[in-house]
Amino acid sequence: MSKTTPSPPPYAAADISSLPADILEYHVLTRLDGQTLASASCANAVLRSILDTNHGLWYDVCHSTWPSTSGEVVNRIISSFSGNGPREFFSQAFPMPSPDPTKVFSPSSPPQCNKLINSSSSVLISAVDVYHRNKLIFTKTEETETVSGWFQCSPFRIDLLDPKDVVPTDIPHPDGDATCTSLINDMTLSWILIDPLSKRVVNLSSHRPVSVQRHWLTGDVQVRFGSVLAGGNHKHLSEANALVQCAIVVNCGRSDGGEMQVRELSMKVEDMDGKHLNGRDSLVILQRTLEGKRGNGLKREKEARNRYIKFEEMKRERRERKLRVEETLDTLSVAFGLSVFAGLIFIFC
Repeated sequence: MSKTTPSPPPYAAADISSLPADILEYHVLTRLDGQTLASASCANAVLRSILDTNHGLWYDVCHSTWPSTSGEVVNRIISSFSGNGPREFFSQAFPMPSPDPTKVFSPSSPPQCNKLINSSSSVLISAVDVYHRNKLIFTKTEETETVSGWFQCSPFRIDLLDPKDVVPTDIPHPDGDATCTSLINDMTLSWILIDPLSKRVVNLSSHRPVSVQRHWLTGDVQVRFGSVLAGGNHKHLSEANALVQCAIVVNCGRSDGGEMQVRELSMKVEDMDGKHLNGRDSLVILQRTLEGKRGNGLKREKEARNRYIKFEEMKRERRERKLRVEETLDTLSVAFGLSVFAGLIFIFC
């Protein structure tokens, strides 16, 4: 007598969406981070419906990921987004700008400079959070006006700390190269730039440092974050601005007790010659970045570091090329001077 395979019990075919909605909403989804929630919304219609309508869940995700977004100013901006505002905010702020500008060195079409400036808000809002080993050590929201002549003509720079301010930590100050290198794995930073008018946000940080350097004399440690952005080729931007780097610098000193102190936290925009762009040119680039596409958030740290390395290589090649041109011109100048001198000697002798 042949044996028949028993049929599976009815519950074997059930999936997570068969759970009661309140169990899913308050006991399952609240345990997930934002990136996992975004992926879960693509799993089935039930999860997508819950995540599309539950604003509170996404507010909690934004606030836990970036404590700087919990203030009244940023919350008001998030609530003005269409649809599920906090979810839209997260989808723009979590991934890095895309595509990779180092693969397309010169933009195919110049940006409309005046149009981009006129369409931007009179203020840009920075929401910044710094962590060390998942412990929050600094958070701040800063507003920067963008319409004054001083802003547009001066080198673009956003400082979150006054020169006399320091942020104390209980982190031992790095004493050697090995401990400096460990900061690459231990420190994370998020710098979300918000344009309240266009309802666009972008995270300009590489999340983890792209470089850590220790000053040989003072012992201060400079931790560098940032992103490489497409510049432009219009009349306001030179060839060196085809690619620019949004550099975020954290300078850390040593306290009397041996702990690390954050003494500077700033952002600036540099071209391939290391020149700091002014506010007008930086605003053009930042506005285009705000309106551009975003990545998927996967491997964002590795991608940001690869872009930084490529940008530094291109800077070095450009510097060497300029040196070769200058050496050639110097040689020609010397040769021309010698020929003139020899000609004068021939004439008068």
